[in-house]
Amino acid sequence: MSGPFLSFVICVFCQPKPLPMSTIHLTNGDVAAESLRAALAEAGRDDRVHALRDDLAVGPLRGIDDGPDVRAEFWDRVSTDTRRDFLREFREQAAALESIARGDANLVVWHGESAADQLMLRRVAYHLRNNPQRLNEVRLSIGDLTDPGAWAHSRKDRATSVGMFAPAVLQGRLPDAAPISVLRISRLALEWQEAKHANGETRRWRDNTFTSGSFADLDALILEQATGDWQPAARVASELMTAELGYLVSDSIVLWRFRELAATRRIKLRGDANAWRTLELCAALAPCPH
Repeated sequence: MSGPFLSFVICVFCQPKPLPMSTIHLTNGDVAAESLRAALAEAGRDDRVHALRDDLAVGPLRGIDDGPDVRAEFWDRVSTDTRRDFLREFREQAAALESIARGDANLVVWHGESAADQLMLRRVAYHLRNNPQRLNEVRLSIGDLTDPGAWAHSRKDRATSVGMFAPAVLQGRLPDAAPISVLRISRLALEWQEAKHANGETRRWRDNTFTSGSFADLDALILEQATGDWQPAARVASELMTAELGYLVSDSIVLWRFRELAATRRIKLRGDANAWRTLELCAALAPCPH
């Protein structure tokens, strides 16, 4: 066989195969992202991991998808790290999310059973609502937490975030990435819009439903723990971080509420109000011992 036909056969069989579609994994926060990167490396995969850095369970949400200002202003109040430029960080994050939504890579959202993880899932679904075929998920729960001493086991609400899981656990779940149905994506996107509209100070997630709360709920727990004697602030914080509030409370939020309560003279603080090592507190209405 020779001539044009042979040339045609050679050309057909020499055509490069189409490259497989790339995959981007999305997590809530850097701790989860680092754990997942380690899991992927151990599995011999070079998939990209992108961390969405925002605790969506706290602070205002209205306008979050229109500009970075609303979230930047909130975290500027909460954080004492003057080196951070939250406006720039959230502007860059919004641009990255928009780029991911406009791209063609398969997306895998990793989420646990916590308000922040579930809100992140719903926000991604909202941005991918016009490209639902690209969206996949891996669901994690307390049943996947292999460390019997993990503090999540002490929570009544059994709340978990992806950052709690070891790389070995995440590696074992890599094959479980599954498509999210178009109907469910639409529902998740709608729930994100509802959360933005409600615009609560906090968002509780119970029985697969979000309800709004306020920082007054957190303050009340702090005041319950405060006594007439000085005690380590870390002791009070640990009680808050395991309380059944419907969301996972971060140390930065607890420190912020300590400072706010002290500013309104509802508790007294001594030590560095920005760090746990030396910080102590007592009830303001009681004469704290020197």
